[in-house]
Amino acid sequence: MEVRIVSLGAITVRELMRRYDQGDRDFRELNLTGADLSGLDLSGSDFRKAALGSASLSRTHLEDADLSDAFLYGADLSYAKLTRAKLDHADLTKANLQGALLVKCSLTDARLSGALLKGTSLCGADLAGVNLCGADLQGINLRWANLDRANLSWTDLRGARMSGCSLNGANLSHTKLSQAFLNGVDLSGFDLDGVNLTEAKLSGAKLDHANLSAANLAGAQMRVANLRGANLKAANLRSASMGRADLTEAVLMRADLTAANLVEASLGGANLNGATLHGTQLLRAELSRSYLWAADLESADLSGANLCGASLRGADLANAVLDGIACDDQTQMPEGAESRMGRSPMATPPKRRFSFPLAV
Repeated sequence: MEVRIVSLGAITVRELMRRYDQGDRDFRELNLTGADLSGLDLSGSDFRKAALGSASLSRTHLEDADLSDAFLYGADLSYAKLTRAKLDHADLTKANLQGALLVKCSLTDARLSGALLKGTSLCGADLAGVNLCGADLQGINLRWANLDRANLSWTDLRGARMSGCSLNGANLSHTKLSQAFLNGVDLSGFDLDGVNLTEAKLSGAKLDHANLSAANLAGAQMRVANLRGANLKAANLRSASMGRADLTEAVLMRADLTAANLVEASLGGANLNGATLHGTQLLRAELSRSYLWAADLESADLSGANLCGASLRGADLANAVLDGIACDDQTQMPEGAESRMGRSPMATPPKRRFSFPLAV
């Protein structure tokens, strides 16, 4: 092994490695500012409160090491091996962590402002309370990570793998989440106003009572997602896949659901007034007690949908497929729809299914 001599005051890198080879792992509060420790094996070492600002730790083995409260401002940790390492309260401001392996690493309340994290693996890492405001985390692996109370505002998480991660109390304002993997993630009650979730993977996610007003969810995968009571006012849901999703009592006023898949979705009591559902798939959807005033349902497929108690005043049903829909005496169809149905106005029985094509 090539040993690089660097003056560290009372110790050199040679002395550090001599002590390590003899079994010493206690390097607490050591001043290693600017030291070249790249490629060395320092796994299991105790570097608590050590000064490692601008140090080179590229490709260094630091598995199971303790770097809690260490000063690592501007340090080069690219491709370092930090599996199960402790970096709680460490200052990693402007540190280079590109390609670093931080699996199951603890970074509670660490400072990562301006850090380079491209290609970093943080699978199962503890990032509770971490400030990642404005960080570039495109494609990062955060599966099963703990991001409780983390500041992720203005963070770029496009394509990030976040399935199974915990985000309790995290700040996601203005976060970029397009194409992110968020399957099964709990975002209940979150403020995601205007957030970009284009083509995000949200199957099975919990978004009940979340604020998704004006959010971009075009092409998002949201099968069996829980969106009960969510605010999706003016949201972009074009071509979104929401089969069997629960949107009970959700607010979808003026939302764009063009060509969306809502097969067997639950929309009971939902507010869809002024929504665009052009060509939307609503087969066997639950729309009882829903509001669809002035909604655009042109060419939508409502085959087998339940419209009992629904209000469709002023809705556009041109070319809509309405085979086998269920209505009752509380269902309010658009003006003229009854005559086109070729049946008497809705009376008894209180609930029935029928089929009627609409001429354009």
